[in-house]
Amino acid sequence: MGSEIKMNNALNWFEIPANDIKRAKKFYETIFAFEMPTLDIGDGLKMALFPAESGSVGGTLIQNEEWYTPSDHKGPLVYLNANPDLDIILNRVEVAGGKITIPKRLITEENGYMAVIIDSEGNRVALHSND
Repeated sequence: MGSEIKMNNALNWFEIPANDIKRAKKFYETIFAFEMPTLDIGDGLKMALFPAESGSVGGTLIQNEEWYTPSDHKGPLVYLNANPDLDIILNRVEVAGGKITIPKRLITEENGYMAVIIDSEGNRVALHSND
């Protein structure tokens, strides 16, 4: 089967589509209580970056009418880190303009908890925490 590939993470980058990058940035900054730097790359491509340490998994909100369309039920489901407690983040979702579609639920004792939300742009996004 060839050489074995060693993967540190199954995920190394993600992009969450936005119709309005400023609104999406405000939503995620509000629910997670962090700041997201923005980039305007040109050609209608705008980004707001999630915080990430060098060498870790990173991602962005991304706006480009031609290439990205928010969706509440299709496409990949990204799980964002909601540690230390998912309830803290969920308590901010509706106030920030989102909707909780699957409330906090136990996956297993070993795997922690998850929930699914619809963000300010209409994207389905999952949240995960150990507690």
